[in-house]
Amino acid sequence: MANNDDIFGFDDLAVFLDICETGGFRKTAQRLGLSPSSVSERMARLERRIGVPLLTRTTRSVSPTEAGRTLAERLLPLYAEARVALQDVASTKDEVRGLLRLNVTGAVMVDILPPLVDRFLANHPGVRIEFVVEDRLVDAVAAGCDAGIRYGEHLAQDMIAVPIGPTTQRTALAASRSYLAERGAVQHPNDVLAHDCIRLRFSSGAYIDWDFEKDGETWSLDPPARLIVGVDAAAAAIDFARTGRGLIYTFENWLEPHIQSGDLEPVLPDWWASFDGPRLYFSRRFMPAPLRAFIDFIASERHG
Repeated sequence: MANNDDIFGFDDLAVFLDICETGGFRKTAQRLGLSPSSVSERMARLERRIGVPLLTRTTRSVSPTEAGRTLAERLLPLYAEARVALQDVASTKDEVRGLLRLNVTGAVMVDILPPLVDRFLANHPGVRIEFVVEDRLVDAVAAGCDAGIRYGEHLAQDMIAVPIGPTTQRTALAASRSYLAERGAVQHPNDVLAHDCIRLRFSSGAYIDWDFEKDGETWSLDPPARLIVGVDAAAAAIDFARTGRGLIYTFENWLEPHIQSGDLEPVLPDWWASFDGPRLYFSRRFMPAPLRAFIDFIASERHG
């Protein structure tokens, strides 16, 4: 007589996919509400059933084997579709329910996305949202997310991108009054090269270029850095500038509160460059109910 055991290992497969995303048993255990030993036992059981190792374990990390990567690539779309089906069943025309997972750049988490999400959640109390924050452009669906939010990167052909937040933004250059008094005013973008510069760097190792434009003239600089800060700690970089450690170049909306307070002075404001605002991107083939509701909400905000 059949019992209630998961003879095909579907629950264990879900744990395996989560480990592939998080890169660790402990993180998966925290996310799924399991103990690390339970996660380990589930993986050992799954590997025994399949007969091949799916994960390579070291004292510091866990990564899929070649067989594990192949299995994950085939299963992720199926699990994504299953989650969509379950959310659609749980949702009605009047009440949307389920989890919305967004893969986002940290740039939108400062002051663009939080107020939008706050209003969205007020309209949809049955929706939960998880933010996966990273600066790399990834396939959101393959990463187990419903959609992504990025700036102007090249997207796959089957992806749809819609504006979210401001249509355009600007980058800005600023420094503390004490720094400018000691080192002198900056009259032209090329003068930046003679100053102490606080540079932001992506996790890939690439620096953020300092771009300037005015009356059809453009400058793209790669100045030497006195201080280097990862983009995830941009607030710390701004604080260094506030204490007089050099010039800071980043989003105008991040610097504006400090300029208004007098902690920072605008530098070369006539040269600040404009760029397109962030976009929400998603697959036309993958549309769970919470994502549909979020897209509709963004459209209503933009046209309201």
